[in-house]
Amino acid sequence: FRIMAGKVKWVTDIEKSVLINNFEKRGWIQVAENEDWNFYWMSVQTIRNVFSVETGYRLSDDQIVNHFPNHYELTRKDLMVKNIKRYRKELEKEGSPLAEKDENGKYIYLDFVPVTFMLPADYNLFVEEFRKNPSSTWIMKPCGKAQGKGIFLINKLSQIKKWSRDSKTSSFVSQSSKEAYVISLYINNPLLIGGKKFDLRLYVLVVTYRPLRCYMYKLGFCRFCTVKYTPSTSELDNMFVHLTNVAIQKHGDDYNHIHGGKWTVSNLRLYLESTRGKEVTNKLFDEIHWIIVQSLKAVAPVMNNDKHCFECYGYDIIIDDKLKPWLIEVNASPSLTSSTANDRILKYNLINDTLNIAVPNGEIPDCKWNKSPPKEVLGNYEVLYDEEMAQSDGTDRDLRGRPGQSTGVKGSRARDSGKPVLTTWK
Repeated sequence: FRIMAGKVKWVTDIEKSVLINNFEKRGWIQVAENEDWNFYWMSVQTIRNVFSVETGYRLSDDQIVNHFPNHYELTRKDLMVKNIKRYRKELEKEGSPLAEKDENGKYIYLDFVPVTFMLPADYNLFVEEFRKNPSSTWIMKPCGKAQGKGIFLINKLSQIKKWSRDSKTSSFVSQSSKEAYVISLYINNPLLIGGKKFDLRLYVLVVTYRPLRCYMYKLGFCRFCTVKYTPSTSELDNMFVHLTNVAIQKHGDDYNHIHGGKWTVSNLRLYLESTRGKEVTNKLFDEIHWIIVQSLKAVAPVMNNDKHCFECYGYDIIIDDKLKPWLIEVNASPSLTSSTANDRILKYNLINDTLNIAVPNGEIPDCKWNKSPPKEVLGNYEVLYDEEMAQSDGTDRDLRGRPGQSTGVKGSRARDSGKPVLTTWK
């Protein structure tokens, strides 16, 4: 296989035949001995083996893969935070206006991840922060797991000590003896719809990090909890209240298998425009796009920008009741299985559109092409950021635009009665 990657589950014979015909033209599919057609997305473990120094394997020009070798710099929870913190400090040293802080020492434009520490390494720093606000709630997550596994909430230091004892660790000094966790300040004022908490799953395709070129998928969705939200400390153990992961919510008594507790992003936008206004809604989505681009810029210097690679990330964003978006995590292998009919359609289109950009014009893959496909092949993707174009136009919005007040692609501002009008961040 020229492109491989988790197994996509065929849902209907029609979809199967359409995909097979599409892939066969590109020379990506071969018939197995049992004449059963399968298409594979390469797993992160396989990527690790492919790029391992020990294997000595080298990809040819007509082979491309769907992960960057060290994708974990963005997709491991601890490394993502570490790289964003480093990025902020570097911008601060450079005197960049992006690193501007308010009177309380908080970043004005780069405050998009909750306060986070690594455990056990940063235990003492965490305790110091916790004691500044002892009534706060924190969420603990294992660094290398997904689907809500191993996550729990705490609001007392004694709960951390219990976790440590349960993990058979007598000290917070040795990190090798136990699995690393991140502990983040819990967003306890999430925006609620129908009294329920939700988050956004957005798909972002990166075809190259240097220069950075990325695309936003327009068909993202919201994942809702099945139980109404309450900040009450008596409900800290109820994951149906706090975690939006479908892997958890599908086991709840109130889970709806028809709609899967999901809304499309377009439905969310429509709801917000009708309840909060169009200008506020545009500003929110501008800020979400800003967050995504800044997170990619934070890891770009350390990412192994192999020419054979592309990657479709699953971004998880939570919006608080002040309509401020927060980056929670980035997934290297967002689920491609479908839990509803709409899910199936969305993910089918996602795979198809991703491949049309990764290998444009239906041709045999060639890692040497310039990775700038024509607009007509983008499907439901739209260019989120093109570093080369921004630099050549002299309109890099990192310096000229601010979240919610972004310039157009050519650097012009839409105006109405002489006032800047909010436009979508691209």
